[in-house]
Amino acid sequence: MRTVRSESAPDPEAPLEVLLPLVARGDTAAFEAVYARVSPVVLGVVLRVLRDPAQSEEVAQEVLVEIWRSAARFDAARGSAGAWVCTMAHRRAVDRVRSAQSAADREERVGRQAEVAAYDEVAEEVEARMEREQVRRCLASLTELQRESITLAYYGGYTYREVAELLDVPLGTVKTRLRDGLIRMRDCLGVTST
Repeated sequence: MRTVRSESAPDPEAPLEVLLPLVARGDTAAFEAVYARVSPVVLGVVLRVLRDPAQSEEVAQEVLVEIWRSAARFDAARGSAGAWVCTMAHRRAVDRVRSAQSAADREERVGRQAEVAAYDEVAEEVEARMEREQVRRCLASLTELQRESITLAYYGGYTYREVAELLDVPLGTVKTRLRDGLIRMRDCLGVTST
């Protein structure tokens, strides 16, 4: 966003609904007025959720930057500017709590996995080879077009449209062959659908 210094400084006492459109146009003086008005409220909302002053200050700063970047998204028809700011602050704080909880859960899972006895690498490698061989056998049981379509789409990473172009067949034909081929693969591999 490009910054603009307004010719005449906006009234710092103007309602947020008046200041936010100016902020959306990059008016730094309007943002200074918004910042002065909402930063204590934002910090209060975030602190109530996080309860950690250091993290709360960090998240509050993120919210204020988000206000600067997304002021154009404010719609007075959907609610007041104060509610928009508080909602943004609350959501960002909740996101931080969820992120911290996810990190803690990951650390706990890793800790539990470390406690699990070492697995048998040879048995795991044999099982993986057997699965690969079964997939090869099942692929060999498909029609040529099904096999080529599946190989290009799932192993080559091509889109359906790209597969159709590579094989010089209509897109609908490729989709049908892929569906039919995958059904046959599922049946061959003994996978049950839920």
